[in-house]
Amino acid sequence: MNSEIKRATGLLVIEVVNSNANGDPDRESDPRQRPNGLGEISPVSFKRKLRDLAEDHDSLFFQSLPQTYVSNSERYSILESRGRDLKSITGEMSNDVKNFDQKGFLESTFVRKYWDARVFGNTFLEKGANKGFIKTGVVQFGVGVSISPVNVIRHTNTKKAGVQEDKQGGMAPLAFRIVEHGVYCMPFFVNPNYAAKTGCTKEDIDLLKLLIPRAYDLNRSAIRTDVRIRHAWYIEHLNALGSCPDYLLLEALTPKRIGDGTIASTSWDDYEDKAALPEELQAKVSSVSDLMLV
Repeated sequence: MNSEIKRATGLLVIEVVNSNANGDPDRESDPRQRPNGLGEISPVSFKRKLRDLAEDHDSLFFQSLPQTYVSNSERYSILESRGRDLKSITGEMSNDVKNFDQKGFLESTFVRKYWDARVFGNTFLEKGANKGFIKTGVVQFGVGVSISPVNVIRHTNTKKAGVQEDKQGGMAPLAFRIVEHGVYCMPFFVNPNYAAKTGCTKEDIDLLKLLIPRAYDLNRSAIRTDVRIRHAWYIEHLNALGSCPDYLLLEALTPKRIGDGTIASTSWDDYEDKAALPEELQAKVSSVSDLMLV
């Protein structure tokens, strides 16, 4: 089944409107931002949303998935979950993983159980285990970077109920921190070269493609109310090694800023959208799709 996974290049075009798509813990949860003003969304942040959707097997979303996932939900557990039992997980790999060969590892409970380990890889095996089993994942997400600088707005939150005994109300100074508007591009890559080491299957990648369009819509929060995936481009190559340089595909589908790109945008109308690959690049790949429209 691993041979059915096709080499692919992906690009998420994410619009952030009056929201904090990814807070920075080093800056009191300010929206992530580079010194030059460009906004960032970390790969860890986006993958967390995919994991949360896949992990809740009782949710309306998961129960609406094709029956192959619903009836085999035990295959779609999440390794990077809160409260995990490390000792138990080690036992799922084998009692003596140092002497456990690759074939045995791929048949282990660990591989059969954890979707995110098969797809993204993991660092769980790095201490005291055979590092030859899983070094990296089949799918890697890059950093999402805004096309133009973003304006960060900070306000104080007020609370009617007091948090101190002698106060009838309360305030959280500058706790409401949002990006006024920004358009971010986040690349991702599907590399079947590692599928034989992680146990990743075509069904695992198909689930990823179903999760991506719902990543923000089904994971809203008080500070992340309006984050829109405008496009989720998914480009399959003609062969497993890649039939076109990734950067050409990514550059061709990145929206172009209209006007002064050194100042923050205020709406989607400030960008020239890209609706398709140029014909010369389409000839170099197998297929081009927008997962938001599938």
